[in-house]
Amino acid sequence: MAKKRILITGAAGFLGSHLCDRFIKEGFDVVAMDNLITGRLTNIEHLFPLKEFTFYNHDITKFIHVAGPLDYILHFASPASPIDYLKIPIQTLKVGSLGTHNVLGLAKSKNARILVASTSEVYGDPTVHPQTEEYWGNVNPIGPRGVYDEAKRFQEAITMAYHRYHGLETRIIRIFNTYGPRMRLNDGRVLPAFIGQALRGEDLTVFGKGNQTRSFCYVDDLIQGIYLLLMSDYAYPVNIGNPDEITILQFAEEIIKLTGANQKIIYEDLPVDDPMQRQPDITKARSILGWEPKVDRAEGLKITYQYFQSLSKEELYNKEHNNFDQFISK
Repeated sequence: MAKKRILITGAAGFLGSHLCDRFIKEGFDVVAMDNLITGRLTNIEHLFPLKEFTFYNHDITKFIHVAGPLDYILHFASPASPIDYLKIPIQTLKVGSLGTHNVLGLAKSKNARILVASTSEVYGDPTVHPQTEEYWGNVNPIGPRGVYDEAKRFQEAITMAYHRYHGLETRIIRIFNTYGPRMRLNDGRVLPAFIGQALRGEDLTVFGKGNQTRSFCYVDDLIQGIYLLLMSDYAYPVNIGNPDEITILQFAEEIIKLTGANQKIIYEDLPVDDPMQRQPDITKARSILGWEPKVDRAEGLKITYQYFQSLSKEELYNKEHNNFDQFISK
């Protein structure tokens, strides 16, 4: 029996690299694709010696060619943190629109099932709490975060259009805050920002009063949810995240306790359109997929902290290399 073959876009990123590991472990042949604008080869270099793994350095907003059959596609290519999509807004919009169009076309030509990575950001600054999949969101389309939020909302719309018009097998996951090893230290998300500051002996920066909430899901739990959704027969969006809600101020205090840092918490102005509440309703994930998170925050944070401790001083104190400059639109 031939091995199943899967294409993973954004494969050198935080989530993409963990997905590569999981599907190699599940016995798939993995075709990985990334233009390395925010992804890092160090995340997947351990897979290069494997005959089951192939990597293409390619920008999916351009025509995609993959020789041979494909059974599945996981579309995870996109900047995913504020510092990224504020620096490269046009590329963020292009990968959510042109890139998604290209991978959907590829899925159609290969008769492959495709799962696209959406986000809790489609809910914007929610007026409904916790957020169910039926909530349409409260998004500012012309605000600085709109380039990411609206790219993902368009991505969902075109995915459903391909499902309804072409009969394509599609899956949509709405990912809530996720953390774990291989996060970039300087990607602007709250967990690596806090841990990086603690490791450098800096005060922890909280925006606003710190009473905005987030719900943090450990990466292994998320990957399991993605796998179950891909293998399910459910075509509509499903929230995957940990409903254990915490304020950012409480989270900062947890990080100080975890790291043993003596730093204090300092406060800065809240960014424009920063969501005040974020908590997934995972009723659908529980009932349709039999999924719920297993790793509690204390355990996940300990593993993640150990990963960041293992980074070199150069990585800890210097801005990590990225390729933003070469991707600036002409």
